[in-house]
This record gives sequence, structure tokens and C-alpha cells, in this order.
Amino acid sequence: MTKFRRASRSARALVPGAVAVALLAGCAQGSGGAAQASGTPGSASPSTGPAVAVPPTPSGVPVPSTAPAAPDASASAAPGTLLVTDFGSDTVTFVDPARGATGSVKVGTAPYGLVLGGDGRAWVATAEGVAVVDTATRQRLALVPYRTDSGPATTGEYRGGGMGIALAPDGRRVYVGVNVPGGNGTLEVLDTATLRFTDTVPVGRRPFDVDVSRDGAEVYVTNHDSFDVTVVAAGSLSPRRVEVAPYGTEGGLGSWLKPHYAAVRPSDGKLLLPFEGERLAVVDPRTGRTTIEPMTANTHQHGATVTADGTLLTVGTGPIDPDVDEGPSLTVRTPAGAERVYPLEGPHESVAVSEDGKTAYVTGGFTRDGYWDGLTVVDLESGDTRRLAAGSRPLGIVVL
Repeated sequence: MTKFRRASRSARALVPGAVAVALLAGCAQGSGGAAQASGTPGSASPSTGPAVAVPPTPSGVPVPSTAPAAPDASASAAPGTLLVTDFGSDTVTFVDPARGATGSVKVGTAPYGLVLGGDGRAWVATAEGVAVVDTATRQRLALVPYRTDSGPATTGEYRGGGMGIALAPDGRRVYVGVNVPGGNGTLEVLDTATLRFTDTVPVGRRPFDVDVSRDGAEVYVTNHDSFDVTVVAAGSLSPRRVEVAPYGTEGGLGSWLKPHYAAVRPSDGKLLLPFEGERLAVVDPRTGRTTIEPMTANTHQHGATVTADGTLLTVGTGPIDPDVDEGPSLTVRTPAGAERVYPLEGPHESVAVSEDGKTAYVTGGFTRDGYWDGLTVVDLESGDTRRLAAGSRPLGIVVL
């Protein structure tokens, strides 16, 4: 029987002593600190002005708000080009995996998550709204402001505005989790044809991640600071809370043992949420039941993605307590549960996989201090890694 080392981890839900001083600004707390009480959803009244912040031409097509950022046409056409969100600036950056950044496009303040559509448009969750980027011409087509009042557009780990983002399988809707500092967040629904937000759904605190079921019937919002996933029916938009707290909720906003990112398992639609390189929470969104499987990396984990065959890739950001935890890593877990752990140099946040499944790209942006301006390229066969300069605090990533 596998044993979990969790007597010590549970005790560190609130990090004591000198370790707490070093990590106080980390992802353990909400924007108001551990003593802050839960709030209520932000304002969700429809905007009275134009929903698209870029003025239309007489034909109704939005005017590009930036010129193409890279004159190298071959770079924009190269298969396997990466696109990352620059959480440390107001841009997204195109990255050639062989030679680094090839150009950037202005999108909006502190971009977080992004998702790519089949038509080549990228949808980027910024602090101000959802930016729409034409990845072929490298232009921002529009910036659609949120309905939810999340305060002024700022930067940093606890900023308000868009965080997780996902696209419906039919491409007709974009779903974005909007963080409201000091309170519960919302899920906003964007019509991709009209570029207008049509609906707002209350969710939990700090919606780190948003995912959609393979049939598009449900949307899953992973709420970091409320220890839960909000399951939203795509038709009725009715929300349902599912607690995901394999170590309990004792630490409250001061706890490090919270959900961050989820991945939808292709074989059965269950949600995979890694915790601390020790426990994989497997959540059935239909019943709300969670089962726990052991993991082996023993490090604080953030980003997660899953390939078509069910292989899970999970980013280890580094130790909560350096005396007992391991350093940053990338875990690759087969559908049968076998794991290979690739050590990484320095904190990382999110991961994407090449089309052939042989290479992983791990962003170094990180939501906490310790980030760096690049990504790590991991050869999944040999285990070789190399660092690549890529934007400003790159966080989200997709392969074009």
C-alpha cells in the first residue's frame, strides 16, 4: 500500500516560522491575506457601451489595434510555433522553439490564460478583457471588456480580471474566469461571432483554470481560494459546487494545499487535479465524488494538461518547505499511473506538448515570485532540457 507523507504537509497548511516569512507573498493567500473573510460575487450588469473596444470599419470588421509585430513571414507560418502570454507586460509573444521569440503583440494588462481556436484566432484573458489575436497576421483584432466589476486593471499575482479561459468544442463560446479581489469570481460567456459577453455565472474565489467537457455540455472552473470546482451546465448555465480538498480546508486562505489547474481525462471525462506531487484528485463532475491516487514528485504543483491518449503532464513549481520537499519538475504520468519526473531549473507555471507528443514546453512565468523570462524545452524521450528566452514572465502557452 502506498503511504502518503502527509502528517507534515497538513501541519504546513499554514507555513510556520522563517519559512512563512519567505513565502508570505505566495499563492497561499488571497488578495486580502489569510484573515480576510469570503466576499460576494462582483457586479454582473451588462455594459451599456460597445462590447468590443476596437472600433469597427463600415463593413463591421474590427480594425486591428496593433501592426504585425514580426516582419519574418516564415516565422508566423512555421508549424509548432508557440504563443505565450506575457504576465509581466501587456503582450503575447510568438516563440520559435528552435531560436526563441520572434515578435510580440499588445493585448491588454497582465495577460494570464489563453486558448487557440481552429480558425487561428487566440483568445487571451487579460486584466481588462478578452483580447482576440489573429495568429496568422499577428494582430490584435479586438479587446472585449468584462461585465464583472473587478476593480482597476492592475498587475501581479492577485490582480482582478480574467484568469482561466477555455473554448467550446464548436468554437461558438469562450468561457473566462474573472477574479474579483476580496470576493468570489464569475464565469463570463463570450459569443465568438458577435464578440460580446452574453452571460455571467457566479463561481468561487480566484478562478485559476477553466475547462470544457469534450461534448461541450459542461464547463469546469477551478477556484483556487475556495477549494472547489464549479460545474456549470453549458445550456442552462446553472452552477454546482464540488469541493476538492484532499488535505482539508483547515488553513483557509492561508493554506498552500489548494487546487490550481485541472485537466479533463479523455477516456471518461473525469477531472484530474494534481496536489503537491503526492496526490492526484480524480473528480467525477457528475457525482461530485473524488478519489485519490498517489503521485511521486513531492513538490508544489500548478499547471496541468492532458494529451489525447490520456497522458497527464503536471508542472512542479518548487518546494513549500525546502527541508522536506523536492524542487521544480515536470511530471509525465501515463493513463496507467506510471510517472516519470523531469527536474527543472527554477519555478515554472504551465505546460504544452508538441503535436507529435515528443516535446514539452514549460513556461517560467510563475504566478509567484521567482519567475523568469523564458521557457524550458523538455525532450520527453531523452529527458534533455534546454532553456529558451520567451517574452516577459510567460504564463499561458499554446502550440500553433
